[in-house]
Amino acid sequence: MNTSQNPPRAVANVGELVARCSRAYGRQTAVRSPARSLTYAELEQRSNRLANALLGAGLKRGDRVGIYLPNCVEIVEIELACYKAALVKAPFNARLSPKEVGDIVANSEAALVVTTAERAESFRPHLGASAPRLLLVDGPAEGPDAYERLLGRASDSFTPAVVDADEVAVLHYTSGSSGVLKAAMQTFGNRLAQLRKFLTRSEGMHAGHLLGLVGPITHASGMQIVPALCSGATIRLFSNFEPGRFLADMKADRVTHTFMVPTMINMLLAELGGRYRPLPDLLRLGYGAAPMAPARILRAMDVFGPVLSQGYGAGETTSGVCGLSVEDHLFARAAMPERLASCGRPFLESKVEIVDDAGRPVGSGEIGEIVVSGADVFAGYWRAPALTAEVLKDGRYHTGDLARMDADGYVYIVDRKKDMVISGGFNVYPSEVEAVLYQHEAVEDACVFAIPDDKWGEAVAAQVVLKPDCAADAQALESFCAQRLGGFKRPRHIEFVRALPKNPNGKVARKQIQAPYWAGHSRMVN
Repeated sequence: MNTSQNPPRAVANVGELVARCSRAYGRQTAVRSPARSLTYAELEQRSNRLANALLGAGLKRGDRVGIYLPNCVEIVEIELACYKAALVKAPFNARLSPKEVGDIVANSEAALVVTTAERAESFRPHLGASAPRLLLVDGPAEGPDAYERLLGRASDSFTPAVVDADEVAVLHYTSGSSGVLKAAMQTFGNRLAQLRKFLTRSEGMHAGHLLGLVGPITHASGMQIVPALCSGATIRLFSNFEPGRFLADMKADRVTHTFMVPTMINMLLAELGGRYRPLPDLLRLGYGAAPMAPARILRAMDVFGPVLSQGYGAGETTSGVCGLSVEDHLFARAAMPERLASCGRPFLESKVEIVDDAGRPVGSGEIGEIVVSGADVFAGYWRAPALTAEVLKDGRYHTGDLARMDADGYVYIVDRKKDMVISGGFNVYPSEVEAVLYQHEAVEDACVFAIPDDKWGEAVAAQVVLKPDCAADAQALESFCAQRLGGFKRPRHIEFVRALPKNPNGKVARKQIQAPYWAGHSRMVN
């Protein structure tokens, strides 16, 4: 399935690259979970069997294979099998509701969905007339829809398909801030570029390293699966995140690398209470997918040591395009604290520019929108040309993120273009106000957003979660902000809540928080 007008250009199949590494690291453990473990040789054999089984079941090149599973070894097998057979992997976030799954199945026109019996029963009522075949990883051994039965009857020898750089490999679903269902089409060329980004970073994984993945591997965390397998590392899958248990398991298993969203790191910090180096084997703690206030970064460095590494990117850029390395964190702490507000510098192949509304580059230090071009930029949204045209212009992906770039090439995200508050004609960036709130010793979590104001058009508001056993009132926080922010940036309305709602990926659901304040308005801008 080639979505481009360019002539076909054959590239390496990422499934074949993992197969080569499997021959080199055959006896080593490739992936394990509390339920099971596979060596590299076993993973190669089982992914070959699955590729044969899927094609033998009638699937054709370019057909979509849905994945609706919690973190488990089978997801890794399915990903490799799809690459090898040139089937399109269409993962669904394991935390989606049954109705949302039904919507994605219909949108992707998945030929087959791999799931569990319980999950299948939950979303089956939401499937349309042309329902896909279901393959159950926990199905009865002799059942027609049993995953293991299908593998058991297939050959363990498979020759990976020759693939085209512009051929779609993955449908990466995201609802974004608009709530509109959309899937970024990531090509085999994109996936190769993503692999190169990971392998060329100086802080990558090597044979003997252990990668702990706790976020849904159907999405951001899963971007590290193929790079890890091409490095000879072992992937340790965690099925859920409970801070105390997670820390104990990470320490017992001697995990060397992991990736978390800032919300998870905050929960670990609360659990640890300032303890130092609770994970002595940890070499890299990657974080991303949402902003993290510099005050929290410093606290995390105090607790976990010199291991923090940040990434910035999106499904549309096939993972990160900028990185703030461990060395960058250490330099910032010692000599330039303001750099901790940066998401780092662009990776070698990723061209990252800051442009004005006309698409022209702005000067150093000036605010504009981040646009990305290069081999990692997606091919557009699945069957959504209008949505594609909004963000993909002349080969450049317009992220919707406002940022500035300093003279050394470090990018500082100011905020989402659509989240910006315009109060009295002045632009206020929620992340800047949130960063100040996080400096207050009583604040555990915060979300800043716009509310309607008769005088100023929009006013700055905040919902705040206090730390346990800490007290603060709105006046105290307003005074705290007044010492650190200009008058037009200070929150005029502060509400204290027990918790902030999060989306399935752990990001604060800003639009959900903001919506009630705009009830009765035709749009959320004033």
